[in-house]
Amino acid sequence: MISVYVDLALGLVLTFLLLSLLVSGLNEGIVRMLSIRAKFLWAYLRDTLDGTDAQGRSWLPAGVKDVFAVLPFVRDPRPKHSDQPAPPESELPAHENKAEDAMTNLLYERVREIDHPKTGKTSIANIPPERFATAVMELAASEEGGVDAFLNRLKAMNSPLYGHLKGVWDAAQRDMERFREGVTTWFDSEMQRLSMLYKRYVKWAVAVLGLVVVLLFSADGLEFAKTLLRDNAFRASVSAVAASGEDAYTDLKTQCQSQQPVTCITDTLSSPALVKVLDHGIVSVDIPAEGDPGIKWNGGQWWSRITTLSHWPGYLLTYVALLFGAPFWWDLFRRITGLKSRS
Repeated sequence: MISVYVDLALGLVLTFLLLSLLVSGLNEGIVRMLSIRAKFLWAYLRDTLDGTDAQGRSWLPAGVKDVFAVLPFVRDPRPKHSDQPAPPESELPAHENKAEDAMTNLLYERVREIDHPKTGKTSIANIPPERFATAVMELAASEEGGVDAFLNRLKAMNSPLYGHLKGVWDAAQRDMERFREGVTTWFDSEMQRLSMLYKRYVKWAVAVLGLVVVLLFSADGLEFAKTLLRDNAFRASVSAVAASGEDAYTDLKTQCQSQQPVTCITDTLSSPALVKVLDHGIVSVDIPAEGDPGIKWNGGQWWSRITTLSHWPGYLLTYVALLFGAPFWWDLFRRITGLKSRS
């Protein structure tokens, strides 16, 4: 009896893990398709280096709508892509022109060697703190008076960067090496803060995608649990899949969290552990023992399940489970498979 309930828990955890990976893969695909990470980074850089735009508006999104609607489609803060190497020296203008965003463009000049084109805009989504500090030192070196003259030029341009660098320069007591280290530390902390802000926005997108996945596949977690309890053969097959160990899902986890969201979704949908729980979706996947997989439209059956109130507690269970995220279910899966002894 204990083995039955362990297999039940294992089957549910495995299902929630794979569904969570599916949600993560969909989210990653949308983020990459819309270049949201790069746009989020350059929105912050424009606010930090040049301040607000010509209309006095902040570039950094102020809400979820701005992140997934305004930022991707209306206000692209990324500089234009250039395949030219950085010039030997960069000259700062005497005064800031909001239409030009001089400091943002100057920074891009110093880091564009790592760029590649994407819709005519830069694709840089991450600037290492050390590289940012090097770019600042290169810009400061272009001024005859060194860092002091560079800071005075930033102040004349009304660049918000002036206040940040002035504090670092004073704390470094005009020591160049300490100043470079201070800029590195400051920018690293800013990137951590920006990453936390970005994740705060993205979690809402993940919540919406989780709801979409649950409803499109009418994934009733309670119904699936009953199937595991009553169907000994199916429970044994799910347990056998899990018995293959962590290696069976390491590649899938890597795909969903790296650069292959399409592969992640394909592998997840074809997983034997999900065939039963996804069998009632608006489309179902049939994986025969021989031959090619097939896809079947289940619009009528799907609508009947969606409009049946008795299924909604199971939908709610699945949705809440997906909100915990793939890392939670991955860790729980490892714990269960590690505790369970098998011959």
